Amino acid sequence: MPIFHIVVLCVVLCAVYFLFVIPDLADRWARKHFVASDYGLAPREQLDPSRPGPPSPPHRRQERQAVADAAWDGNWRAAEAYVRAAGDDWDERWSRTELLREVAREDDAWLDAWRAAEPGNCDAATLHARIMVQQAWEIRGSEYAYKVSKDRMESFRAMLPAAIEEARRAALLDPANPGPWVVMVTAARGAQYRRARFRPLWDGLVARAPHHYEGHWQALQYWCAKWYGNDRLMMRFARKAVRKAPQGSPLPGMYVHALEELAGRPAAALSFTPVVRGHLKRVAASLAEADPDDERLPALRHLLAHYMLRSRMYGPALEQFRLIGPWCGAEPWRREGDPKTVFETARGRAVKLSRASVTATARSHGIAR
Repeated sequence: MPIFHIVVLCVVLCAVYFLFVIPDLADRWARKHFVASDYGLAPREQLDPSRPGPPSPPHRRQERQAVADAAWDGNWRAAEAYVRAAGDDWDERWSRTELLREVAREDDAWLDAWRAAEPGNCDAATLHARIMVQQAWEIRGSEYAYKVSKDRMESFRAMLPAAIEEARRAALLDPANPGPWVVMVTAARGAQYRRARFRPLWDGLVARAPHHYEGHWQALQYWCAKWYGNDRLMMRFARKAVRKAPQGSPLPGMYVHALEELAGRPAAALSFTPVVRGHLKRVAASLAEADPDDERLPALRHLLAHYMLRSRMYGPALEQFRLIGPWCGAEPWRREGDPKTVFETARGRAVKLSRASVTATARSHGIAR
């Protein structure tokens, strides 16, 4: 056998060994010998597959419930004050509008009263446009286009132009508010906007809120291959989000969302190069400085730990598992079977392959995010 062929064969065998054999051996060790609390991790008996992270603090839940109850009692002023109190923290303002969208699903009479009383209120108009987009997507469903009936697809596409027009009118009520632009960016892919029509919407959004998290997530969907982009454009968009985000922002999490999109497509080539590992490190560094109460963090940490494991960044993945605590009800673990078992095996792999030592405070771990 020529030397060249021998070298190639050795390289292939080494790759198979490191990519498949070693992780499999680590997983077997995890199933038989891994004791999580020995490494500063939540014990298996404390794992909670019901949610990806801890519940909201009591005061926040109480505030939200009070706003919902007031709205259902016909007091739209509580909803208006709740959104207005976010000021120009546009991510928080959007989050509060999201709560009101959920409130309106059960009863929207209070929203009609608000819009009638304050026809010039941008938040009320934006909320109405959001609900129009939501109703259109509920008719369409979440299936791929070829699985959606012709009637449902026609209804879906007929509703979105009206929602976009409603959002345009809302934008005129408060030119500084990016909310209507997020609605337009969200609706654009369903309305079959090609790139030349989409870009002005995106430009309008980032001119008002350059680091808007939901706006970026919706744009990421537009640029993915299943809509109007491709893998290259989506990853370029995600890398730019990492590069442009202020330190301590959750926005670099767009990168792990993009990896999720790639992983969900069998034809996509998902390779973990030094460049990918470098971006994962930057995501971790930004999340480390984010507000620990940010409710987006737990889900992002799960994805980050998952892709760090896949890229053989075992030590950094272990650190994410420590920050995650006992919460294991997240997508990476749910889609592969019982989330507690999958999560526990993943933690064990991180411990084994990072060669972690038993911690001095093995039995007094925390359950931080």
